[in-house]
Amino acid sequence: MKLSEIKKQLSTLDNVAFVLPNGTYVPEHFHVTEVGMITKNFIDCGGKVRNEKVVNFQLWDANDFEHRLKPKKLLDIIALSEQILGIEDYEVEVEFQAETIGKYDLGFNGAAFTLLNKQTACLAEDQCGIPVAKQKVVLSDMGNQNTSCTPGGGCC
Repeated sequence: MKLSEIKKQLSTLDNVAFVLPNGTYVPEHFHVTEVGMITKNFIDCGGKVRNEKVVNFQLWDANDFEHRLKPKKLLDIIALSEQILGIEDYEVEVEFQAETIGKYDLGFNGAAFTLLNKQTACLAEDQCGIPVAKQKVVLSDMGNQNTSCTPGGGCC
């Protein structure tokens, strides 16, 4: 989800809520301790130089049980970050502390922001020798096809 989409959703909400991938909510007294832009410069396993930028929100579950972040306040924090840091409309990732710091992609379910598990992947599969996935065929479906071979039928 891009930053512009988050701002659009925040403008329609009365409360800010985040749902973890397991369906539980980040405690409602969370703080957004950071809004920033992260730039990652790296070389993939195929030797290609890459550059990625994401907007980062860091959520913190403090023992400040009376704290409630309202959409207007988060919009103000985002606006200040855009103004001071020059943050642009990039995808947003969220950091949240569980057993360790987890990084999540962000979605929206109509009422709350959803933290989505991030996945790793090889960016240079053609360079790594990763086998191409074989096409899966359901043998029972093959009975529906014309399996007889006749002259001029194109089966040979």
